[in-house]
Amino acid sequence: MESRQLATTVLVGKKPIMNYVLACLTTIQSGSNEVIIKARGRAISRAVDVVQILQNRFFKDLKVKDIKIGTEQVQSQTGQTLNVSTIEITVSR
Repeated sequence: MESRQLATTVLVGKKPIMNYVLACLTTIQSGSNEVIIKARGRAISRAVDVVQILQNRFFKDLKVKDIKIGTEQVQSQTGQTLNVSTIEITVSR
């Protein structure tokens, strides 16, 4: 039976992009073959930037294995139900 590590997830938010790039680099350097980069709402573009920086600057052999997009319903502070877009990008070496 093939031994395979579980993919590690990096949740992208409002911090600087290089913080998330560093988290992905650390995960890959520690032996994980896959990293899942998740974001929602306005952070989606930041998640795409993280993947592009990883591919262009650090790992030329990094491949985008899967991209999932969706919508989550969240409650606003006023009680309204809002639809928020989500993205989940799986990259592997």
